[in-house]
Formats: sequence, structure tokens, C-alpha cells
Amino acid sequence: MRVLVTGNEGYIGAVLTPMLLAEGYDVRGYDSGLFDGCDFAPLAKVPVIRKDIRAACVDDFAGIDVVIHLAALSNDPLGNLNPQITYDINHLASVRLAELAKTAGVRRFIFSSSCSLYGKSGDDFLDETSGFNPVTPYGHSKVLSEQGIAPLADEDFTPVFLRNSTAYGVSPRLRFSLVLNDLVALGLTTGLVLIKSDGTPWRPLVHVQDISRAFLAALRAPAELVRNQAFNIGRTDQNLRVSELAEFACQAVPGSRVEYAPGGSPDTRCYRVSCEKAAKVLGPWGFTPQWDVKKGAVELYDAYRAAGVTTAIFEGPRYQRIARVRDMIKAGELDASLRFTSAQESSACACEAMK
Repeated sequence: MRVLVTGNEGYIGAVLTPMLLAEGYDVRGYDSGLFDGCDFAPLAKVPVIRKDIRAACVDDFAGIDVVIHLAALSNDPLGNLNPQITYDINHLASVRLAELAKTAGVRRFIFSSSCSLYGKSGDDFLDETSGFNPVTPYGHSKVLSEQGIAPLADEDFTPVFLRNSTAYGVSPRLRFSLVLNDLVALGLTTGLVLIKSDGTPWRPLVHVQDISRAFLAALRAPAELVRNQAFNIGRTDQNLRVSELAEFACQAVPGSRVEYAPGGSPDTRCYRVSCEKAAKVLGPWGFTPQWDVKKGAVELYDAYRAAGVTTAIFEGPRYQRIARVRDMIKAGELDASLRFTSAQESSACACEAMK
């Protein structure tokens, strides 16, 4: 089976791709190369279409059985940089990608959605039938994408929507902008696990490896079980307050302490989710989460220390997505629409071998 992973060189894609290869799938990548050189560890080598998803054409999907669509502007600070570009990439390009894939004969389209679409929802547990209340362009773009892709479903085309909890954990394309990754790095580099809100917001957490296991399960499961279905991805018992995350980070980093930033206020993003549907439907097909936050914080600390992460590295653009993008715009490598200004990215519908 041939699987095309968009954003294969991103935070999740860099973990998922080797898992797919280990399972014997014929894997192809689709990545613009926006974060070339931002490696924390070597990437798996697969053939890759070096393109912005906004430039996709139907020939890109010839011979593909399954598309796993990860490519997006991946967090709220980056999404807020220019909300319209967030909608262009995360919403409009994603829906168009699904349409092109269906036209090309792709049978399954697994979309990386997010629990961010629940947004400001308080203390009650939310399941997949709960209402949406996004508070950021990123979260809203996921709502619009699901709503745009769902009508394409039929007996020959199976969209699946994985609403990932907040990710954490080590990846070959590490991100410090994720809350637990950030807190552990702060503890290591400054000795202070700094909470920038009042610590009360709820977050559902899931390790990047467990997200990847969910995609594998959604790929394996019979179409009739997952067609046009949404799944909250994570563990129900891993809904934690930000203050609790900080305590786990502090426990993982010897000599650190928790501190609240002056003037911290409640974060409007506050939601708890039930992941029981995913456990029931995807569990028999390989989705059994193996991580919890306590173990993940230790993993992050050990990896950071082994890699010699310093304050300069933590604050620099290598693992901070928004800093990287701003530097590239300033250097003239990206234009205001986040498109490459040179021929770094091919506009042809062709596949090139990854370096």
C-alpha cells in the first residue's frame, strides 16, 4: 500500500514516517522544506514531493492509496502571525487537497485535526459530538477543514478526522512551542518552570508517538468503522491543568522550581476531552497509548540534556517555528504569503529524492 504523508518532515511526520516504514508501507512525503536544517535527530529518508500544499495538483496523488494530511501552520502563535494565511493553508488548501486526492482515486484521507477546535469549553468532558468553540485562527481552521472535507465521503473515499490532544515528546523535528516541551526546556535552561497563565486551564495531552499510533490505526481499520468519523486522540486520564504540567516538568528537571509570570491571567483556551471513542474503535487496530506526561517529561529532559540544549538554543529559531518563519521573512527567503521567494520549491508535479 502506498501512503503519502504531507508534512512528513514536521513534528508529527518525522515520528510517523519511520513507523509507517517499519510496518512495510510504501511511504512518500510531501513537504515544502520550510524547516530544512532544523533537525534534532536524522529524518527517515523517503521520496518527497518538495512543494507547498497550496501548489498541489492531481498528478501529485497518482498511484497513492492513502493520504495522511499533517501539513499545516502548526500552532497558535504561528497561526496568529497572519490569520488569513492560516485559513489559506490550513483550511482552503486542505479541502482542495482532499478534492484532488479523491479525483486521483485515493481511497482514504486521514486528516490531522485538533482538540483546539473545542476552544473555550470549561471543565466538562467533551466527546466528538460536543460543540465547537475555537478561540484562535488555528482552531477555527480545523473546524472549517472538517466541515469542508466531510461532504466528499462516499463508498470510494473515506475521510477520517483525528482530533489530536496537545502533543508533547521528542521528535527528529522538535518543537519547543508545545506546552510540556516548553516547560521542561525552561526548567533545564533557566532553573525556572515558568507558568505564563494563572495555571488553571485544562489541556488534554498526548505523546507524539501515540498520535502516530492513532494514524496507523486509522489506516488499518475497516473503512466502514472510520468513514467520516472524528476521534479525540489521547487518553482521558491525561487531561491536566497547566499547573500540573509544570509540576511534572519540575519533577523531571533536578534543581528547578515552578514560578508564575507576573500578571498571568486565565487562558481562554480551556477544554477537557474524552478519548473513549478512539480507545473503543481504534484500539483493536493498534491505538493503545503508551505514554503519560510524567514519563514524557523525563524523556524530554534526558533528550535535551544529551543534546546540550542551552538558553541560546532554546530561544533561537531552530526549534521555535514562529522565530524561524520571521527570520526567513526578514532575510527575504519567504514572502508575506509564506511562499519561497526563490526556486527552492518546485511548482512542477514531480517527485524528487530526498537528500
